[in-house]
Amino acid sequence: MVSLRTRFLGRELSSPLVLPAGILGMSYGSLRFACDAGFGLVTSKSLSLEPRRGHEGPIVARFGGGIINSLGLCNPGIAAGLKEVDEFSAVSGSPVMVSVFAVNRGDFEELVRRACDSSAAFIELNLSCPNVMDEFGIPLAASKELVADIVEGAKKASRLPVIAKLSPNALELPAIARAAQEAGADALSLINTLGPGLLIDTAVRRPILAPCFGGISGPAVFPLALKLVYECTGRVSIPVIGMGGVSTGDEAVQMFMAGASLVGVGTAVWLSGAGVVAEIAKGIWEYLEREGFSSVMNLPKLERGNG
Repeated sequence: MVSLRTRFLGRELSSPLVLPAGILGMSYGSLRFACDAGFGLVTSKSLSLEPRRGHEGPIVARFGGGIINSLGLCNPGIAAGLKEVDEFSAVSGSPVMVSVFAVNRGDFEELVRRACDSSAAFIELNLSCPNVMDEFGIPLAASKELVADIVEGAKKASRLPVIAKLSPNALELPAIARAAQEAGADALSLINTLGPGLLIDTAVRRPILAPCFGGISGPAVFPLALKLVYECTGRVSIPVIGMGGVSTGDEAVQMFMAGASLVGVGTAVWLSGAGVVAEIAKGIWEYLEREGFSSVMNLPKLERGNG
C-alpha cells in the first residue's frame, strides 16, 4: 500500500512536502490554507526580535525562469508571530517549523528560547537570506565558523530540533553543512534563494525591484539545488529538507533520490497556486506505485560518484 506519510526527526507527517518560510505569510489563515493544500509541514515567516516592515515595493517580479524577490524579511516580530503559530496549532494540530532570523549568536539564542515556549515542533535558523545584504552584509551561512557558532548556541538554548537553513551562494557548501552538523544541527534546509540578481525595466531604464536586487527562485535554480542537496547529503548524516525550483512530482522524486528526506515547494505555489501541491503529491504517489515503493522513505538514493 502506497502512502505519502513519512517521519522526520521523530514526528510523523501526513506528507513529505514542506511549505518554506515566507511564501504564504504568517497569519493563522495562511498556515491553515497551506495544510489544506497538502503540505505535511509548514514554516513560519522568518521572525526577528522586533517587527520589520521590509522593503518598499515593488518587491517581487516574474521572469522566464521563476521569480526574483526582495521582501526584506518583513515580519510581525517574534511575539506576534508566535501567537499566530499557537493559534494555528491549537486548532489544527499540524506541526509548524518556526523560522528565526538574527545577525549574531546572542539574538539567535533569545529567539530560540522564545520559540521553545510556543507550540512549535521545529526551529529553523535562517542563516542565508540574500536580499538584505545591504543591511547585514554577506549572509552568515557563507562562513562555516559563524554557522557552527550560531548553531552551537541555538542548540544549547533549545529543547526542540534545530534546522540550519543554508545558502547556495557559499563556497564549499558541503563543508559548511558538515560544520553545522558537527555543531549540533538536527537537520539542514537547503537551498535558500540564489543571488541576489537584477531585472531591468527597459521602458523606464530602472531596476524592476525598488531595492534593485533580489533573491532568485523557481525552475531556473532546480538543477543547482539538486546538485547541492546531493553533495551535502554525501557529507552529512542528518536529514536534509531539499528545496529550490521543485514544480512537479518527478522533480520532487529527484530531490528524494539526491538524498533529501523532505521536499520544499515554494515558488511553484506563488506561480501556479496552491493546487500545484496536490499535483506534486499525486506525481510522487504515482511514481511510488508504478515503481513498487511503499513510501518516499524507501526510495533508492543516487549512487555516489555519478557526479
